[in-house]
Amino acid sequence: MKSSVKNLLCAPAVVLVAVASAVQARTVFEVTTVYHHIRVVDQGDERILFFDDTQQTRVSLRDPTAGHFEYTEYFHMPWLWNDKLTNVLMIGLGGGSVQRAFERFYPEVNIETVEIDAVVLRVATEFFNFKQSQRQRVHIEDGRVFLRRAEAMYDLIIVDAYVASRYGLAIPAHLATKEFFALAAARLGTNGVLAYNVAGTFQGPYRQLIGSIYKTMKAVFPQVYLFPASSTMNVVLIGTKSAEKLSLAELRRRAELFVKTRPHAPSWFLSRVEACRTDAPPNLAACPVLTDNYAPVEGLARMR
Repeated sequence: MKSSVKNLLCAPAVVLVAVASAVQARTVFEVTTVYHHIRVVDQGDERILFFDDTQQTRVSLRDPTAGHFEYTEYFHMPWLWNDKLTNVLMIGLGGGSVQRAFERFYPEVNIETVEIDAVVLRVATEFFNFKQSQRQRVHIEDGRVFLRRAEAMYDLIIVDAYVASRYGLAIPAHLATKEFFALAAARLGTNGVLAYNVAGTFQGPYRQLIGSIYKTMKAVFPQVYLFPASSTMNVVLIGTKSAEKLSLAELRRRAELFVKTRPHAPSWFLSRVEACRTDAPPNLAACPVLTDNYAPVEGLARMR
């Protein structure tokens, strides 16, 4: 890993990483698969999973439940729209930090994950303390193919999937279209929620991609909310099947009730609600709806 500051673009967690020369980074695993060049790096007290030189997962070596990226905490916000989640589907495994967090905080929830790369499952298991169980199952398959074949209904679907492209990591185009979101909505129950991670910011890099994903989701889901991360260049979009638009005040009220009734709720749950934006991205008019016939996700990610 280079000791200079590097801007990691189009990644599951888009961050500025400053590595001091005094902190030694040691590669403990490295392999190239059909989908990624994968590295597991121990750096100080942290273990980091890299896909094609960009950070995918980060955990503390002292405490495997700590050290994750801020944006992953916004995947817990769907409880504000559906407080009876029992079946969760995640597309994209990475190091399994989100899966482990749901297993830890919500004992009534069953988690299924769809991961296209079998080696990623091996890495998550061997290096990031991920374990399959009756509540935690993984399917090695393309996420959209899995949804098309699935018969089960889900309360929440989380999408955090990236593939290698000529510009770095990028959202798979077939997981970013109106047809994909319609397929996901069909697998969600009446109060179902979709959470979707996009790299970028509203005013800076990748704003066109964020605007297009929002506009495309809004063509399928009655309401879409945005949760921009403050420490990384990531925005988590929440799409709901409910047509009711909730105010920030109502979301705060629901969050307070959720924490009161759940003694083991994450300590950061209340504070993360404050990031919610109920308005559309400012550049929405200039952003296209993505379809199976037109989904230039790589080009949109490069636009400034």
